[in-house]
Amino acid sequence: MQSLAGKTAFITGAGSGIGRQSAILMAKSGARIVVCERDEQAGQETVAAIVGEGGSASLVVADVSDDSQMRSAVDTACSRNGGLHVLFNNAGIFPDGDGSPVDTPLDIWEWVIDVNLKGVFLGCKYGIPAMLESGGGSIINTASFVAVMGAATSQIAYTASKGGVLAMTREIAVEYARQGIRANALCPGPVRTPLLEEFLSDPEVKARRLVHIPMGRLAEAEEIASAVLFLASDASAYVTGTTFLVDGGITASYVTPE
Repeated sequence: MQSLAGKTAFITGAGSGIGRQSAILMAKSGARIVVCERDEQAGQETVAAIVGEGGSASLVVADVSDDSQMRSAVDTACSRNGGLHVLFNNAGIFPDGDGSPVDTPLDIWEWVIDVNLKGVFLGCKYGIPAMLESGGGSIINTASFVAVMGAATSQIAYTASKGGVLAMTREIAVEYARQGIRANALCPGPVRTPLLEEFLSDPEVKARRLVHIPMGRLAEAEEIASAVLFLASDASAYVTGTTFLVDGGITASYVTPE
């Protein structure tokens, strides 16, 4: 297992799914974990799971779309741990009502962009200076396979937000490469998380998704967490600016129209 001994990792949306599993795995690899979560109870559950296995973790409660809350969250993380070395901007939403361009209400569009895109921007805005002071590190921003290809089911706000994350990550990677900071866009395929399970509760919708996955199944959050650990660790020391696809072969396949 890659080592993160002596490093501090700040993870947004760590109260469930990919964020929680990544926090647990990074803690097992020796990192001090800062769980950044809007849902205090969910965040505390992640902290408890890590501490219960002998790891180091603490919670900061923040809405990633709020400028002052994110500034305070990063400041608190650094004051508690003496620096910041891994920044995993993972928090995201996919609300009901996000559909085609003509059907998606403006408030849904703005909400998704605020959390999924602005939230990543704010994480980087305040995380990058802290990482520079700590001697550099790794930024992992959660985008999606839909950032590089169209989704089978219309979700215009989510897709646009993840495309923005992908483009922003590339620019950050180029700007800070010679200052010791790497940045990569994690692009998962569909993952079996509570968020997606709710969306795929309709058997017809689920079947439409699975037909596009060569492996024929959803990813497990633990599988995505393994990719996150690789990007966070020195094992990926020469990896930056990538579209890091972990999608079960979706983007490599061709499926005839339904």
